[in-house]
Amino acid sequence: MIVFDLCCRAGGHLFEGWFGSSEDFAAQQARGLVTCPVCGSAEVAKAVMAPNVARKGNQISAVRPEAALAAMNAPLPLPPEAAEVLRAIAAVQAEALKASHWVGKDFAEQARAMHYGEAEMGAIHGQASPEEARGLIEEGVEIAPILFPVVPPEQAN
Repeated sequence: MIVFDLCCRAGGHLFEGWFGSSEDFAAQQARGLVTCPVCGSAEVAKAVMAPNVARKGNQISAVRPEAALAAMNAPLPLPPEAAEVLRAIAAVQAEALKASHWVGKDFAEQARAMHYGEAEMGAIHGQASPEEARGLIEEGVEIAPILFPVVPPEQAN
């Protein structure tokens, strides 16, 4: 058996495939049997791979564990459709924030005051700790997370 790193040309998805031989891969690809497990595209090619050559027992590994972890955790490119959805969400969020008032770290206090009728209702955004957010939700205060980071006004250029 041989393992190939494969790349979906349509969406840029990376995955691996096991084949009896290189010829077996080529035959299956020619018949359209090799498809991307993420999007189903048959536009699949072998990705660049480093050969797995065993080192001698007395040699020190040249790859540092930190470098290997960083390479494994490197973000994969987003498919164009996902990038477009994220751009649309960011645009909607930006429009919503234009009609909202920044309250900073006073968010939980302000949201709670509006909920209980102690302050005038209005759209606000700010910062809350996870514990503060859970407390608001438990009290029935309607809140929603901001999906993309927001720069506080005093930190904006």
